[in-house]
Amino acid sequence: PFQVQNLGRYERQAWQSAGLERNYQEFILQLYHATPLIGYEWLHGSKGGRLVHIGAVDAPVSLDDVQKVVAEFRTLVGSGADAPSVVGIDILGWDFGLEADTEAKALAHREGINIRLRRIPREVMDSRAVEAEDVRFFELASLAIDRQADPEKHSAALTLDSFIMPQDGVPAQVREQVTHWSQWIDYWAVDWDYRNDTFNNQWQSYRTRAKPKLKLAAEHTYGEPGKRTVVVKVIDILGNDTTRRLELEV
Repeated sequence: PFQVQNLGRYERQAWQSAGLERNYQEFILQLYHATPLIGYEWLHGSKGGRLVHIGAVDAPVSLDDVQKVVAEFRTLVGSGADAPSVVGIDILGWDFGLEADTEAKALAHREGINIRLRRIPREVMDSRAVEAEDVRFFELASLAIDRQADPEKHSAALTLDSFIMPQDGVPAQVREQVTHWSQWIDYWAVDWDYRNDTFNNQWQSYRTRAKPKLKLAAEHTYGEPGKRTVVVKVIDILGNDTTRRLELEV
């Protein structure tokens, strides 16, 4: 078994040891080509009419963070008749808490705010990429999963219904070869009994040159009935992961 992670503590420690923690937000805003915004706690910059939040260097962006960003956004732009007709927030983070992206989209829908979640890439640690201005912030993908539970057999079945990956950063020759959405996925895994701790890879399907087609369905039988939390982790062809948590009664 193995686990794929986005950005470990060693890279983050490198930021701190290099003395970059103090001007960290300013540095990320510069790479994102955004203008710093002074006087706010959760809104750090602006770009193209959108406001920008920079996630902490030592923690993933949580749903609580998103809620605080939205609350401060409301105090800045207002919500009355004179409020801007086009509203939007870009939230940048090294990583995002479990289901933070899904809940953030639901919050955005309720609040009537266009929220984009973008991952801060490893390339910000590479001085050559920074100097070449080859740092790209990828928007998080969208994953749909069909789930079925059979309480009589104490079993569960999952099927990937769709995977929408933003196309920015994907070479044209790669896009031209993709004929089905599953080809954007390099690997996916399931933890059938997640206990709010470490993701345990209990089932997986991955593509190889010899077998390029993914299995899109997975099944599992439990030893006893009860409520289960299932976590699905999808790794796309760019190395980014998308995670979903599902609640089942088996």
